[in-house]
Amino acid sequence: MLRWIAAIAASLSLVIAAPAAAYWEYGHGIVARIAYNEVQPETRAKIRALMAQDRLLQTPECRIRNVEDASYWADCIKQYGDRYAYAFSWHYQNVSICKDFDLSGPCKDGHCVAAQVERQARLLADTALPTRDRVEALAFLMHFVGDLHQPMHAGDNEDLGGNRVAANYGLIGGRTNLHSIWDGYLAERSISTPPGGARGVIAPFTRAELEAMKGGNVVDWSREMWAMSRDVAYPSLVDRNPCDGEVEGRPTLTEEDVQALIPAAREAAVKGGMRLAKLLDDALLRGEAPPFRRL
Repeated sequence: MLRWIAAIAASLSLVIAAPAAAYWEYGHGIVARIAYNEVQPETRAKIRALMAQDRLLQTPECRIRNVEDASYWADCIKQYGDRYAYAFSWHYQNVSICKDFDLSGPCKDGHCVAAQVERQARLLADTALPTRDRVEALAFLMHFVGDLHQPMHAGDNEDLGGNRVAANYGLIGGRTNLHSIWDGYLAERSISTPPGGARGVIAPFTRAELEAMKGGNVVDWSREMWAMSRDVAYPSLVDRNPCDGEVEGRPTLTEEDVQALIPAAREAAVKGGMRLAKLLDDALLRGEAPPFRRL
């Protein structure tokens, strides 16, 4: 949802950054690369074959040359305005962290990220569809699984997923907010902290743990990330229940806070990658996808 930040480490302080890219390019790319490394060889071949047909999408400013490009495509196409305006609400789901978990309202008529993960998986699995539709479904699926595993896209406190919660990231203030911290600054820092990259991020987990991450369905994954937004992301700025009223002033996420949050942020990305791998193997290798349902 937001532009990533290319961070430069500073001694005894938080990262000082210049604009580059958000859970957008960097975070989405890691989720997609983990998935691509994990799928079966035949699935990888099918992914490459679909990406090779990206010109069918007629989005020349948003090419798909690799899985990182594919994972970012759904954000890149926002520049086309009305052409893709129908998809703007598909990137998130405003599920209240102050009520019992319930997707029925936020996902009305399929306009939420969880519903679109299932829908795009079904479209990708349908070999009777035109190739263009399946290339688009591949790109949407890679992106939306990443969105779902960024907790500020899964939970909300009547503040647009933290966009209205003013905050500082160390010395970086200005227009920074809770959403942009998790979407950009913290996500980049977490995923790039050594060992970085797709293989480095999954290194601490055993094969059994990685396979276990594939369990459940999109509702389970949504509930898990919603709970992370409630129990980890929102309280990361204030030492109180996030449902006890608006945050006053502009609290700061300190270096100590960041160090404490890195493991959770990395694990969320790994879960996204493993679950995307399962969806891709199911759709492209076995022709399977979640059945249509109202969430």
